[in-house]
Parts: sequence; structure tokens; C-alpha cells
Amino acid sequence: MVKLIDGTNATMGRLASYVAKQALKGEEIAIVNCEKVIITGNKENIGKEFYESRQKLGSGQRGQKISRLPERIVKHAIRGMLPNYRKGRGKEAFKKIKCYKGIPKEFEDKKMIKAGKEKGDKFVYVGSLSK
Repeated sequence: MVKLIDGTNATMGRLASYVAKQALKGEEIAIVNCEKVIITGNKENIGKEFYESRQKLGSGQRGQKISRLPERIVKHAIRGMLPNYRKGRGKEAFKKIKCYKGIPKEFEDKKMIKAGKEKGDKFVYVGSLSK
């Protein structure tokens, strides 16, 4: 059974830590609406840091190292919460996590866990970073 989480207005760090813990316990998890996950903080600083991290890595020959897709940004944050995503139980837990932009047809009628709460003043949607 897949645990389905709606990422609308969910803070990315809190969502990532919760999903990582559940995946380490052996749960299969699917996160929908990844483009509506929020990152709290000053909008200019978040945008500048994301842009700078994209510029540092990669070359023209090898391609980009940091993806612009919102589902990959969220999955990368979850990967940082796992012990060692290349070996052992971290690798097994990482395989059990799926992230989606929007809601796929297979999950439309399923019951979802609402991860988001009321949003404050300073935040950026992950979907706006990917533009």
C-alpha cells in the first residue's frame, strides 16, 4: 500500500524529514503536487542561492547537475535526509519514494495526507524556482 502525501503548502524541509523517516521504516511513499511545496525565507535569497548552486556545478559537456524540475528538487531534499542513499538501507528507502508534479490519474480517487498548513508571509513555491 502506497502512502499518498499532498505537498500543497507543505514546508520542504519538514516534508523531506517526515518522508525520509517513513521510507526508512519500510513505507512506500508518493508525493503529489510537488510544484506547490514551499521553501520558507526571503524570496530573493532563496532564488539567488538556487541560481548560484546551479552555476557552480556541471559543465557544457556533461550537462547540469542540479535539476530544475520541481519533483526532482523535492526528491533531492529528501535524499539529503537519508543516511547513505548509495548503499544499504538508504538506497532501499530512496527507491520507495516517488514524487509527481500535479496529481497522476492513478492517484486521483485515493485518500491523501495533507502535509501543508496555513502559509506565512515569506516563502517561495518550488514551482516558481523551476522557471
